Amino acid sequence: MNTTLIPMTSITYAMKAKKLLNSRGVYCEIQRTPSGLSSGCGYSIRVKDLSLALSLLEKNNMPHKPLDR
Repeated sequence: MNTTLIPMTSITYAMKAKKLLNSRGVYCEIQRTPSGLSSGCGYSIRVKDLSLALSLLEKNNMPHKPLDR
């Protein structure tokens, strides 16, 4: 299973993002952000379809941290 982490700005937005994405049939789980990734609230969402997830987050004004690539 190929997944990507999207760091979130708060645990509240991580929970809202999970609810939004799961309601649209997009796999999403909340997990602690590994210490080597960007700073923020300490929580990320793990997704399978990165482009769809980012599109839905942006369309719904769901703030998240930029991805470190």
